[in-house]
Amino acid sequence: MTREEEARLVREIRAGDGDAFETLVREHQTRVYNLALRMTGNPEDAMDISQETFLKAWRTMGKYRGDCSLGSWLYRIASNLCIDLLRKNKRRQAEKIVSLDDPGEDGRPLELPDLREEPQVILEREENRRAVWECLETLPEEQKLILVLRDVNGLSYEEIAAAMDLELGTVKSRIFRARERLAKLLLDRGTFELVPSSNTRKKGRRG
Repeated sequence: MTREEEARLVREIRAGDGDAFETLVREHQTRVYNLALRMTGNPEDAMDISQETFLKAWRTMGKYRGDCSLGSWLYRIASNLCIDLLRKNKRRQAEKIVSLDDPGEDGRPLELPDLREEPQVILEREENRRAVWECLETLPEEQKLILVLRDVNGLSYEEIAAAMDLELGTVKSRIFRARERLAKLLLDRGTFELVPSSNTRKKGRRG
């Protein structure tokens, strides 16, 4: 949807056009739901947050300034609702770790494993994926959110800046710190090993 189309949609929604609002929901509901599902790990919570996101968008469309895309604005609303929920339920452990390639969550087909691969390789890949999500669940809410937006949902730095109302440089530094912290958690649990650089190996041979 172009910015001109979004601007027309906003005008129609502000005028009380229900059909225009349905268009907005159809356009963005899958990505909003996926974000909420990644953040909460609970389909029911994700559905509640999705519904609340669009209800809040309907009520506050008059405050939409148009300085970012409608999608980024909706992400901002959904992100804040997710963080609020996670803070309220901080002591509750996530009941479900969602696989990156679960079928149907974003309309993509199930990605079947290559049957030519050794079963052990497939098992290790699944274990590594689960380890990543388990470590991701332990990150502070803001760090978890920014990694989900960037590395799972594939938003650009500019889109994340708009969604989280941050400066571009702040987004980049937060992503770097979040990835660094996630990598340390994975190293500490022995999921991945740090591969020495070529310079390190050369120094070791000289010694």
